[in-house]
Amino acid sequence: MAGWRSVRAQVPALLALAVPIIAGLAASMLINVTDSLMIAPLGTVALAAVGLTGAIATIHVAAIYGLLSALSVRIGFAHGAGEGRAIAALMRNGMALGAGVGALAMLVMGVIWFLLPLLGQPPEVLAAMPGYYAAITCYMIPFGVLMVFKASFEAVGRPWLGTGLALFAVVVNVPLNYMLIWGIGPFPELGLTGAGIASVLAEGVALALAWMLWSWAPSLRRMRIRAALSLRRMRAVAVEGAPLGLMYLVETAAVAVVTVLIGTFGTAALAGNQVAMAVGGVVYMIPLGVAGAVAIRVAQERGAGNLAALRPVAFAALSVATVWLSGSAVLFAFGGRWLAGLVVADPAVVATAASILLVFALAQVFDGVQSTMVGALRGLSDTAWPAGVSILAYWVFALPLGWVLAAPLGLGPGGIWLGWIMALAWAGGMLTWRFLRKTG
Repeated sequence: MAGWRSVRAQVPALLALAVPIIAGLAASMLINVTDSLMIAPLGTVALAAVGLTGAIATIHVAAIYGLLSALSVRIGFAHGAGEGRAIAALMRNGMALGAGVGALAMLVMGVIWFLLPLLGQPPEVLAAMPGYYAAITCYMIPFGVLMVFKASFEAVGRPWLGTGLALFAVVVNVPLNYMLIWGIGPFPELGLTGAGIASVLAEGVALALAWMLWSWAPSLRRMRIRAALSLRRMRAVAVEGAPLGLMYLVETAAVAVVTVLIGTFGTAALAGNQVAMAVGGVVYMIPLGVAGAVAIRVAQERGAGNLAALRPVAFAALSVATVWLSGSAVLFAFGGRWLAGLVVADPAVVATAASILLVFALAQVFDGVQSTMVGALRGLSDTAWPAGVSILAYWVFALPLGWVLAAPLGLGPGGIWLGWIMALAWAGGMLTWRFLRKTG
């Protein structure tokens, strides 16, 4: 009972951090959802083009997120220890690091474009992609810098600022999409390319707002104390964050491979997978947000020297994630066809999306355990071991098993994702064991 009370006592502080982080991440995903909704009238080919581009872009976004997430842990530790000058120095150096990482991601994504024709994707989809794909490559730089602002605000107990920035980008993206896709007023009708340009502009405007808040807001005065750029500081964050970047890269690269494999089942299957990913991606922000919150809370407690709170913080996060994700599992299992129908009307696309969402329903609790324990270990600055577990889970187990279930055993696109679930279950168990061992 005493143990449960200590876990329950951590829930309010965890929720105060997790709810705005989840809302902010979900808002970021809503740019992809609004793109899908507003591009759907252009047809199945355009929707499939968004899905394929999104799968590739998500690899780079996840790598940036993982690498820079070490920054929130370091700032959270400094906040817990009351080291204000360290927070300002970490933030200034983080901005330079975010811009550099974003530029690198843009270059790599540009190179990948030339490899796509070799991967067996539908020719009509590739023909529709160039303008949209080019715009999304440019998105990486403002995303990288804006991620630093959001991570810093979250780590010092101002998470709703980051959420507001993400929501602001979505609000700006919708009218820009409408004007640039369909050519409203003086704007040209750019179709799919217009949606990509709108996403870049929306992220850029949100970044400009973040910069103004940081430069002028009296409440953020301590975060803009003068500090020199230091390659040593940037290198330290990059070294700690590199395994996390690799981990998220491995995971999302595996998702991209899943998308490529599903593309071999045809354009309708690829479009259906995009619809399921757009819907499921918003719910995925729950375990990802809880992971971010538990990482910061563990780092803050470490910084304050309160080591007895580490396990209660982690178990509180597991409880919260399990309750929330059980609800989304029910929604996917019984409302998958209805959710898919809200996005697209094509019966073949809806059927594929509904079958994938049914599999996603099975994955929810396993995903919650795996993501939460990754976050708890991140808060301990233990990043290399989770990366190794992820490489094994997704590339050694999930992809080969998923393909066997999908093709030889005839389960189709849903079978590929079923292999993913089995890998999540194994990874969650291994990561939980690691955290208990580190805090024992």
